[in-house]
Amino acid sequence: MKPKENIVMEMSEVFKALGDPTRLRIIRMLVSKMETGLSVGDMANKLGITQPAASQHIKVLKNVGILESSRDGYYTYYDVNVDVLKEYKENMDLLFKMAFTKCENCGKCEGHRGT
Repeated sequence: MKPKENIVMEMSEVFKALGDPTRLRIIRMLVSKMETGLSVGDMANKLGITQPAASQHIKVLKNVGILESSRDGYYTYYDVNVDVLKEYKENMDLLFKMAFTKCENCGKCEGHRGT
């Protein structure tokens, strides 16, 4: 199990990546199986954005591991890495549990800054 500080930092990056409606739409398209294995051009067309914009959104999602790519000739296709998404969901559940669990050390426990 990862240390709590690492989970907090990792999830901070994930929340930043998920903080954009277009990126959430990309994930929804792929994870709902409405679409599977889309190229940058496919995503750009379906989202009504430019290919460079789609590429930037894909890059952010790939950097946190949510999207994975596969090549077929000249084309690269993207899909959701379901295992990583499940791991992030478990981490999010842990963060909520930590947030709503009473600290037994008056806020001076690991991860808190005492006053």
